Amino acid sequence: MRKLAVLALSLWATVVLGACSSLPTALSEAPTLETRTPTLDQLESLPAPKQKLFGAVYQFADQTGQHKPNPNYADYSSAVTQGGAAILVNALRKAGGGAWFNVVERNGLQSLLQERELIRSNRLKYLGQDGKQLPPIPALMNAGILFQGGIIGYDSDVLTGGLGANYLGIGGDVQYRRDLVEIYLRAVGVNTGEILESVTTSKTIYSVGVDANVFKFVEFQKLFQFEAGFTTNEPVELAVKKAIEKAVYAVIVQGAIDGYWHFADTTKEKPIFDEYLRDMGEEESITSVKTITPPSGNGAKP
Repeated sequence: MRKLAVLALSLWATVVLGACSSLPTALSEAPTLETRTPTLDQLESLPAPKQKLFGAVYQFADQTGQHKPNPNYADYSSAVTQGGAAILVNALRKAGGGAWFNVVERNGLQSLLQERELIRSNRLKYLGQDGKQLPPIPALMNAGILFQGGIIGYDSDVLTGGLGANYLGIGGDVQYRRDLVEIYLRAVGVNTGEILESVTTSKTIYSVGVDANVFKFVEFQKLFQFEAGFTTNEPVELAVKKAIEKAVYAVIVQGAIDGYWHFADTTKEKPIFDEYLRDMGEEESITSVKTITPPSGNGAKP
């Protein structure tokens, strides 16, 4: 009997170790493209503008200084993504299906200038295949609008709670936590330095944990115990992405209301304005908008 028990234990250990070795492969998933969000769909569905604008993003930093919340030990990882500028550039390029903004590179401007200097130096030293001097490198585009701001708030455990029950050793519980991230975005006209539009958006982040357990004596001195559970956490990066996309949408619509730019099809303005005002909690309907020369950038005529 002892040999049989040892053999059974050895077989069981072999099966468990084999399952563990194949677990990373079983849980592997193929890479995916950009996550579609309702805010991105709303941003892309905006009608085309009367005139495409040139915009630039120098930085969009994490201004919270917050670290990841951890009740057990000090975690010095940042609570929010440090890639806010990249997310903002992507949102600007997706606005209206790519019809609203030509975004010029400014976040990596130093690298761009160094590379252009290398090209300029090579063109001065060497001739082309036809033996003639190569033409000078074209001038950089300039932006008419600077998009500035950052992630200005991250509050963890804004709301926590739970619910549980147990009867005759059988029960379960649910626990949840709500965090909050806040985004500030402003559009600045390069020609005058005037802040054209300024918006703030926020996004809640939910974390939920579910546990079930059984603790029961089936016979004298024979205990049956079973536990199961799972947790789900909304990615903070995805919440920041949604908040930035909503902020870009709000800047575009509010700027159209204030007359800094216009939709090419003016018949589509009023439904979008009314929907925007309802989201803002305002009952007022827009009947007319101002007309202001837009800060187009790149020397384009308004």
